[in-house]
Amino acid sequence: MSYRGAHSTTITLIIRMLVRGCGLRAINVILGISLGKVLKTLERQQVTLQPKRSFYDKLEVDEFQTYVGKKSHKQWLIYAYHRKSGEIVAWVFGQRNEKTVTALWRKIKTLGIKWGGLLTDKWKSFKRVFRNTHHLIGKAGTKGIEGNNCRLRHRIRRAFRRICCFSKKMENHIKAFELAFYYINYDHI
Repeated sequence: MSYRGAHSTTITLIIRMLVRGCGLRAINVILGISLGKVLKTLERQQVTLQPKRSFYDKLEVDEFQTYVGKKSHKQWLIYAYHRKSGEIVAWVFGQRNEKTVTALWRKIKTLGIKWGGLLTDKWKSFKRVFRNTHHLIGKAGTKGIEGNNCRLRHRIRRAFRRICCFSKKMENHIKAFELAFYYINYDHI
């Protein structure tokens, strides 16, 4: 009998399970493969997210709390989202501060993205960094991205609230989110 991890369909199954909310150990047990195989599959994924457009009518920006290693090591995902297409346009990880918001701003500019309006909540860092743009502040404008935060919690095991599933390494944490963003943006699963 051959090892299941060697089958070509195993990698596809691992990826599908990762982007559908299964934890590494759950995949390990369900597929009957080693935990190392699951980790290597995640680590080897190379996906590239490129914006689908150069102009968006409105982009919503919000922050999303996660952690790496232990709950005291918080990592914040700050990202731009287009509600009509459901696309995650740009994102960065870092601390919940102005420096991370500035990193997102630079990434958006580097990608050459233009927009009609930028919608955020009342967080001071958003107000300061986006002050010279067409920036609309208020919860009414961020309903789409708040709903997407819920989708991320359902899709990425590491993003669930009150859970013992977490990344031990920042690289794996980023890979898991990148993979989920790719599948969300390009409707693969």
